[in-house]
Amino acid sequence: MMLIRKRKKLSQAALGKIIGTSGDVIGRYERGDIKPSVDVVAKLADALEVSVDYLIGKTSIVIDKNTLERIEEIAALPEDKRSYVFNLIDMCLRDFKAKNVYA
Repeated sequence: MMLIRKRKKLSQAALGKIIGTSGDVIGRYERGDIKPSVDVVAKLADALEVSVDYLIGKTSIVIDKNTLERIEEIAALPEDKRSYVFNLIDMCLRDFKAKNVYA
């Protein structure tokens, strides 16, 4: 959490203010002195624009809000349309990988 907070150039106090607590409490979360509630983790994820999974260590991938919105839109598509989008993505990824091999 601290790394993302610093990348966003937020102080502990500023992040605390955004989520409705103090900078001291944010510091205690970052040091592992106390564990935030599920509601607080959700607020932190929103404020830092990362997933809850990232904050709790289930993934190391930081997905920005824009990418997450796109993923949600794809997930809401009917199966045939979602499959079409995935095929396009797979095709692009294959092309990028091939270009890297020959670069």
